[in-house]
Amino acid sequence: MPATSTGAAGGARRPGTRSRGAGGAATSAAPRQRQRERSDATVEDLLTAARALFATDGYGATSLDAVCERAGVTKGALYHHFTGKRELFSGVYAREQEALAAAISAAYLKVADRPWEALFEGSRAYLEASIDPEVQRITLFDAPGALGWEAMRTLGFDCRELTFRGVARAIRKGAIPARPADPLTSMLYGGLSESAMAIARAEDPQAALAETLDELRRLFDAIAGS
Repeated sequence: MPATSTGAAGGARRPGTRSRGAGGAATSAAPRQRQRERSDATVEDLLTAARALFATDGYGATSLDAVCERAGVTKGALYHHFTGKRELFSGVYAREQEALAAAISAAYLKVADRPWEALFEGSRAYLEASIDPEVQRITLFDAPGALGWEAMRTLGFDCRELTFRGVARAIRKGAIPARPADPLTSMLYGGLSESAMAIARAEDPQAALAETLDELRRLFDAIAGS
C-alpha cells in the first residue's frame, strides 16, 4: 500500500519546501562564516599593527599592549590567535618573506626568456629590498634573535626555492654549463643573504648596493662563461 504520511516515515515532502535539518544547517552556516570573517579581520589588524611597531620600535621594545592598542583589539583576542610576541613576529616575518618572494618572481618574469639574466634580476630584487629601513629592522636585524636561524630558514623557504628553480632552469636551457643545481643554489643564496646584511649595515647602503651588484654581475658572467 502506498504511504500517505508526509512525515519522516513517509519521506514525502511538498515541492518547494525544505526540511528543518537543511534549513538549520543553512541558518547556522551564516553565523560561522561571519565569525570566520571577523576572526580573519582581527588577525589582519594584529599583523598590520605589529608590523608597524616592529619596523619602527624593534622587536625588543614592542609590547603586546602596544600592539593591541594600535590594532584596537583586546589582549584576549590577541592570545586567541597568537601564543605570544614571538609567534606574532613570526607571522610578520612570514609576510615579509612572501612579499620578497613576490618581488623576486616579478623580476624573473621581466626577462623570463633569458633564464640566467632572469636569475640575476631576481637576485637584484632580493638585494634591493635590503635598503628599506623597515625591512632591515624586521628581517635582518631582529629576526635572527627573535626567531633563530632555523625558523628563518623554514619561513624563507620560498625565496631559496625560487633561486633553486632559477639555477635549474638556466642549466636545463643551456644558459650556463651543466652542473648540480643545489650546490650552486646554496652558494648564491647564502652569498645574497650575507650581502643583504652587509648592505643594511653599511654607512651608505645605496653605494654598498651598487658595488654589490657590480660584483654580482661579474660573478654571473664568470659562471656563464665557465
